[in-house]
Amino acid sequence: MKHLHLVLLSIFCFVGIKVWASNVCDTIPTRQLNEIVIKGEKPHIKDENGVLVINLPEIVKDKPVNNILEALGYMPGVTNNNGMVWLTGASNVTIILNGELTNMPLQNLYQLLYTTPLDRLKNVEIMYSAPAKYHINGAVINVVLKNPTPLDGLQGQVRIGYNQAHNGSYGGTLAATYAIKDWTFDLNYGLSRTKSWSHEQSFSNHFLDGTRTMIEDNMRKIGENWSNLIYTAIAWKTLKFVYNGQIISDSKNNSLSAGSLGNFTNTYNFESPINYHNIALRYETPFGLTVGSDYTRYYENREQSLSQDFSYMLSSINRQTINRYHFYVDQEHHFGKWKLNYGAEYQRSNDRSSQVYQSTEMTDLHNVLHEDVASAYVGTERTFDWGLSFNFSAKGEYYHNNYQHNWNFIPQFSVTYYKNPKNIFQLNLSSQRIYPSYWELHNVTNCINGYSSVIGNPCLLPYVNYSAQLNYIFKQKYVATLYFQYGDKATVQLPYQSPDALNLIYQTINMDYKRTVGVNLHAPFNINNIWDATVTANVFNQREKANHFHDISFDNNKWVFYGAFNNSFKFSHNSPVSLTIDLSYISSSLQGMADLSNMWKIDAGIKWLFGKKHCCEFDLKADDIFNCWSPTMTINHAGQDYRMKVYDMTRNLKLTFIWRFNGFKPKDNSIDTSRFGTGK
Repeated sequence: MKHLHLVLLSIFCFVGIKVWASNVCDTIPTRQLNEIVIKGEKPHIKDENGVLVINLPEIVKDKPVNNILEALGYMPGVTNNNGMVWLTGASNVTIILNGELTNMPLQNLYQLLYTTPLDRLKNVEIMYSAPAKYHINGAVINVVLKNPTPLDGLQGQVRIGYNQAHNGSYGGTLAATYAIKDWTFDLNYGLSRTKSWSHEQSFSNHFLDGTRTMIEDNMRKIGENWSNLIYTAIAWKTLKFVYNGQIISDSKNNSLSAGSLGNFTNTYNFESPINYHNIALRYETPFGLTVGSDYTRYYENREQSLSQDFSYMLSSINRQTINRYHFYVDQEHHFGKWKLNYGAEYQRSNDRSSQVYQSTEMTDLHNVLHEDVASAYVGTERTFDWGLSFNFSAKGEYYHNNYQHNWNFIPQFSVTYYKNPKNIFQLNLSSQRIYPSYWELHNVTNCINGYSSVIGNPCLLPYVNYSAQLNYIFKQKYVATLYFQYGDKATVQLPYQSPDALNLIYQTINMDYKRTVGVNLHAPFNINNIWDATVTANVFNQREKANHFHDISFDNNKWVFYGAFNNSFKFSHNSPVSLTIDLSYISSSLQGMADLSNMWKIDAGIKWLFGKKHCCEFDLKADDIFNCWSPTMTINHAGQDYRMKVYDMTRNLKLTFIWRFNGFKPKDNSIDTSRFGTGK
């Protein structure tokens, strides 16, 4: 019992001490700490083995941009001028998807990017000197899309929009992705009703038979069509099938000219829908071998009718059918940190065009153009631990058509030093073979009115463009580019007053050369996550020379300045509403022997995210508010006296609504991207 009492006493004392301790007040004063918020800025530019990787979704997250095409214009060194994408320091740039060449006509590729939602974009890669393994010469913009996974399920978005310029246009797009086991499916579809309008005022002081005749002309061009664009991709493991196509129906174009020579009406009616279809197949083996092929078909059938003061002048039926076959094979080996790649490709094109006149004395034309391009390449890549990477490739190419054939040697070289991520240096050297459009090679004549006409040139030569760029990237966002371009036998199309008749001729010809040297600066900055801005300045010198432009020569030289100031504003850090104001200016420039006046514009927009998890978006954007982004062309050289002012649909108002479904939502970025056609 004695031991039991001792145990009970011990338990009582222990419990009492615990109760007493719980009632004692803490002598240390308490203080509630404020919420700690860690803010970080994601890098805009990174280097990955010599490739510049642009975090484009981060750059445009607050801008009224809802598709990839419009977003590309906000990348460092990239300009989107009325839907045309240019890379500063490169005469031509090729856009590819996920590292693969699409072989689409340029306009179709732009439309595909326009229908692809920004939410699909992972990043964008820039290669000023793309290795030959991409089957591209010169500069490349690689649009990298997110790959769907089985966990994502069905994802997509629906977009509808209205564009009010001189005329109203409207349309809608559907984009969806789905993955199951080893299968992935990708679909983009766009339907649009487009109405175009432009106004040209020209003054031609034409010298003929010792006297000058002033010919004034006011031309208005009106066009409308329905466009169906579809892109679908099906992949199983490393086997991929892609179809892309476009059908343009109910298409018509009219031009109304009123001037010194009378009133002219020029009408183009398409007798059947314009058809474009491309089918591609690609397979990657486990041992580094890739084989692929694609087939492209293009067809149009249009009727032209030209009349003067309601009196018939001429009528013609124009048909064009293009069939193109493309095959390639690539092999890559890894030897430690060295990469060796080589391959070959072949392309065969058949272009059948005809121009049949009705009830005129003009001669019918039937042209069949065969084109063959064969090439083989070899290249190597290496990345060193001390921060240097380089790639080198060389390609031999054979070109043949009905009128000419030649051999070409095309080298590519790029070296990057990035030991410190805050300081990246890159040197690019490249050459690019640029081929004329199919329609430019046909010996056909398209009459614009009783005075002006467009003439094909079967003697037109491909030309080689040499380029060099030196890039310096500071703190992964500030970019300075020093560049040089030289186009040997570069082409140009300019109006030419014929010395033999009262006729203004548009014809693409080869110049002696075109040379450009300049420097481009890109500097973004952010203030309290409320104001995000980017300043771009590009200063360059242009020189274009031709000793045989028809029967005259020219040597034109000019310094040009381009500047842009893009701004985004938010009411607070997490505000669903953002505003943009963008300013652009370009000084007077040149095109061949022609001088182009300066231009400027102001764009503004508003973006509103709403709905559950911001699944809905409303964008309102006004482009070229003051309608000053159209140049005046002036020619006053060697007896040529001509001036033209173009008023295009650069001023417009766009309304867009977007609904995202099944997890296809904007990413949270609060913490830490042709040779087809009929011509003019």
